[in-house]
Amino acid sequence: MAVVPEAGSVDGYVHAVESAGTLDGPGVRFVVFLSGCWLTCLYCHNPDCQNINNGRQVASTELLKEIADYKPYLQHTHGGVTISGGEPLVQPAFTEALLRGCKKMGLHTALDTSGFPGWRAPDSLLDVTDLVLLDIKAGLPELYERITGKALEPTLEFAQRLRARDMPIWVRFVLVPGLTDGEDNIHAVAQIAADLPNVERVEVLPFHNMGIHKWAEQGMTYTLSDTPTPTHEQTAHAVAIFREHGIATVYGGSEGTTAPL
Repeated sequence: MAVVPEAGSVDGYVHAVESAGTLDGPGVRFVVFLSGCWLTCLYCHNPDCQNINNGRQVASTELLKEIADYKPYLQHTHGGVTISGGEPLVQPAFTEALLRGCKKMGLHTALDTSGFPGWRAPDSLLDVTDLVLLDIKAGLPELYERITGKALEPTLEFAQRLRARDMPIWVRFVLVPGLTDGEDNIHAVAQIAADLPNVERVEVLPFHNMGIHKWAEQGMTYTLSDTPTPTHEQTAHAVAIFREHGIATVYGGSEGTTAPL
């Protein structure tokens, strides 16, 4: 077993882990999905992550021991560890403890966040983050609030903070027919990304409703049950709009399984 560097243990709430993820950053990833999220996205495919108490309580040192077992494989595949959710910045101390432990092991680290609670991320957390997967739900403030129940501005402020640090960003945008696929909205998201010189790529993720059963299990009403998955042509059109804004590296495909279009 690989040796885990000593660190102060922090307890957190974990929804699930994935030991061989290929959708959340470069290479093969050990992905930790934390519980707790302050957004209530209409298309959320993990609504069971919104309540922090739905997760199991875990000590950061124990989870780092588990991650350490995969260290040779993750390094061999040029991968690393991604902290996702839910929203990892709902649990900033736990998130930082995990990222710091992974960095001490020599692993690449990524933070998957909406950016809305970016003010909760201290510089010390960002210091041990190699990549931010920034989920921009919409580029129009009114639409963003309709989708998430929160304001867009905190995400933009967090993005500017990452720009000031010249921190690599991968922007993620979910294309939802009849909701986020309006050209004005896509242009708005594309302009946000284009104004960030530290954006390395954009991923256009077509909507799917595979999480609909989770809404029922949580006693929640899913309003997008009749919304179709975007066609290849619709996704390609969105990708083309991002490229119009000068973003060279844009991917599109089934959610997460992105490929150049």
